[in-house]
Amino acid sequence: MKIHRRSFIKLTGGVAVVAAFLPRMALAARNTIRAIRTGVQPNNRTRLVIETQIRPNHTIQTLTNPPRLVVNLANTPVNNSIRPNLANGTLVSGIRQNQIGDRAQVVADLTRPITAPTGNQIQVLQPTGDNRFRLVIDFAASGAAPAAAAPAATSTARAGTRRPIIVIDPGHGGRDPGAIGRGGLREKDLVLAVGRKLRTSLNNNGFEAHLTRSTDIFLNLNTRARMAEERNADMFISLHANANPSPNFRGFSIFTLSQQASDQEAARLAELENAADLLDVDGFAEFERNVRQILSSLQQGMLTEESVQFAHGVRRAKLAQNIIQQPNGSVRRAPFAVLRANTPSVLVELGHLSHREEERLLGTAAHQNRLVRAITNALRDHPWHS
Repeated sequence: MKIHRRSFIKLTGGVAVVAAFLPRMALAARNTIRAIRTGVQPNNRTRLVIETQIRPNHTIQTLTNPPRLVVNLANTPVNNSIRPNLANGTLVSGIRQNQIGDRAQVVADLTRPITAPTGNQIQVLQPTGDNRFRLVIDFAASGAAPAAAAPAATSTARAGTRRPIIVIDPGHGGRDPGAIGRGGLREKDLVLAVGRKLRTSLNNNGFEAHLTRSTDIFLNLNTRARMAEERNADMFISLHANANPSPNFRGFSIFTLSQQASDQEAARLAELENAADLLDVDGFAEFERNVRQILSSLQQGMLTEESVQFAHGVRRAKLAQNIIQQPNGSVRRAPFAVLRANTPSVLVELGHLSHREEERLLGTAAHQNRLVRAITNALRDHPWHS
């Protein structure tokens, strides 16, 4: 078992007191359950999330007669002060906790037997923002048939299942105008217009779409990302427009989250976008500490892969609409704070307001509709993962 401790104890005089020290380490590593919740995932899957104070040491069992999913958390007391947040439409009918020696046993009562989750269906996510460590378990009913694929001639995203939930985030807003083109087009106005059109398009094409903002208001980055998690979103799309010191630089780009930016330009852009929260925080020094905390990567594994996969899908769909991509590659990585949600996420730069012709295009309804069609097509063509 990996032992965690908050501080190091220095021993002097060359005397090893291992027997006395080990109980202290075990006590320091005692975990705490902070929250338990469920959610609905694509392809009729259920997600169970157990949030803990420190990284959980866990084992998982599936039981039948009656069907149950049992999660054992080592060195953890039960926490009956928390009420599990159970979403509608999952395979979980109830959740209870048992104390078994030094282990907290979280028992999810199921409506049907399930296939034991394996591989990347079980993930431990790093702390992000207000969230601590999260043990995430995805599972489906045993013997369940895969979700029916939508016929190409229809506008249904996935036949026979719930509509995928898409959260659209028009960037900036309120006191934060974002980039401003030479002709006066403001980023916050452009992305709101495109966001509204995209919401309508998705709702008409078999999706359930929501906006983080539908009016000209300011939202901090934590709030935007949290909205995706609260709605159990299947995809989070943050809309922005770019600016470049070179007036000849133009084209769209799509970003996914990584601790390391893919290039210097991506790093500069992430720094500018993340600085939006400075408008809502007193004291630059305090802002610096907060930003370092929220600039964490998306969880590893499937969600990161799905974000990248969708980003390339958006790129292909935009090129099919004859929308110009920026030079040197349009799918890039950068540490955007707004992409930290527990959801597959991309940040779409619609184009460059610093380019005079592209600013003019971005301000037209015809070009905005092309952008919306491209993103809608990318979502319809996306192979949804659970």
